[in-house]
Parts: sequence; structure tokens; C-alpha cells
Amino acid sequence: MNELTWELLEEINGRFEAEMLKSFLEAEGIPVQLIQEGAGHTVYPLNIGALSVVQVFVPKNNFAEAQSLLEEFQKGVEFEAIEDREDTEED
Repeated sequence: MNELTWELLEEINGRFEAEMLKSFLEAEGIPVQLIQEGAGHTVYPLNIGALSVVQVFVPKNNFAEAQSLLEEFQKGVEFEAIEDREDTEED
């Protein structure tokens, strides 16, 4: 039996954020596989697909580094959301 070589790093709501995380991790040299179940992301990519869960998998040997980078990524996303709210309040 083959040993599994990929491990689930995170489940993300929405393909766009999953693609951003994938790009971020790949820029750091970590391969990424995105898995999105269901037909919604292919039939209705702008409506249903944007709301469906995407699983982000990384190789087991990169998992610890990917977890650390995920925390960094999430802090950056939270920071951008705060900046966007502050910009909106100033207008």
C-alpha cells in the first residue's frame, strides 16, 4: 500500500482566497494541490464556486513550514481587512 504523501493544511471558503494562498506558498517553494468537491466551481464559477470549500494540501515533508507560512498569510489577510475598513471609514 502506498503511503500518503500529501497532508491537509487548511480548508478555505472560496476559490479566490485558496488561489492566493497557493500562490503565496508556491512562491516560498512549497508545492500545493487544491481540491474543491462538487460541480459548482465548474458550472457556476462566479456564484456557487466562490462560496464552496476548497481544501489546501501540501507535501507532508513541507507541512511544518507551510503551517508557519499559513499563519503569516492569515495575519496579512487580517491586516489588509483592517486597513480596508479604516480607509472606508475615512471616506
